[in-house]
Amino acid sequence: MHLRTDGELHPVFCTIVPPHVLDHLARSADARLAEPARRTLEADGLRRDRRRTTALAAAPAAPSAGAVPTRPHRTVYDCENRTALPGVTVRDEGDKPTSDASVNRAYAGLGATFELLLSAYGRSSIDGKGLPLIGSVHYGQEYNNAFFDGEQMVFGDGDGEIFLDFTVAVDVIAHELAHGLTQYTANLRYEGQSGALNESVSDVVGALVKQYSLGQSAEQADWLIGAGLLAPRVSGVALRSMKAPGTAYDDDLLGKDPQPGSMEDYIETDRDNGGVHLNSGIPNRAFYLLATALGGNSWERAGQIWFDVLTGGELTATADFAEFARLTVAAAGSRFGEGDEREAVLKAWSEVGVPTRA
Repeated sequence: MHLRTDGELHPVFCTIVPPHVLDHLARSADARLAEPARRTLEADGLRRDRRRTTALAAAPAAPSAGAVPTRPHRTVYDCENRTALPGVTVRDEGDKPTSDASVNRAYAGLGATFELLLSAYGRSSIDGKGLPLIGSVHYGQEYNNAFFDGEQMVFGDGDGEIFLDFTVAVDVIAHELAHGLTQYTANLRYEGQSGALNESVSDVVGALVKQYSLGQSAEQADWLIGAGLLAPRVSGVALRSMKAPGTAYDDDLLGKDPQPGSMEDYIETDRDNGGVHLNSGIPNRAFYLLATALGGNSWERAGQIWFDVLTGGELTATADFAEFARLTVAAAGSRFGEGDEREAVLKAWSEVGVPTRA
């Protein structure tokens, strides 16, 4: 594994639904909403504490010799509504689809992420060496989240009242798996601005996988993360909007989307590791602005610039937005020259209030 700057692994437990959303639901007077949220928060807390003391050595081993694989190696497990991982094997690489839609969606989503990384960026799996991809479905009872624990993907079924099955959105699958990509590259510390960058990179990869799978251009994409995940009773369209942070939902039960879209509205907080799920809206919007300014397929020029920074070896584990922005400007110049791409990067960061000069 490639570790950055301080040589230390920064173990993280990354969930798609941020704590502030579950906190809001847990305070509901309706037990049908509050109890699943409380159980999810409790389960996430236990997993987070366990992750802090778990060595990466427990992760599945990638092939150590020979050619780098150009096909994924996926295994999907069924937790059978329990919390022991990984569960019972239900579909391995090359197996025919099962009768369980959650299993098949998880299998397809892992494959879609592998395909984007390989086809667009020449990277075999999240570690660049063909690391097997593991997913577990039907985790817990009415578990309102999906997470990457440093070793595998895990998906809850949702409570059916606020959240639906967490395998329904391919960008959610790709988002969580992309935390593994960050873990094996820049290893961004999961707190403050570096943590918000960690979250944002996952949203970017999630959006790219979704657009690549659907054959959408930047102009055609909805730039929503988790569209289809919210139950019909919720007034909202997704968990987050990269195009317009803060507008994904506004609901009596769920609360209002609090994400900022510029540094003017940056949120200082001790919650959620310093607001990693909140302030990620700022670099998210910068990427959206860049991709739509350049046009065409987002995974090509805009995505390539972000990927170059993530894997280039210069991004520090404690990077703030300004460091990341400066490196994207340099990456655009290195790959595309002093042309439209570099100017579009400068303009995107300027619009969200992030400086690009030291």
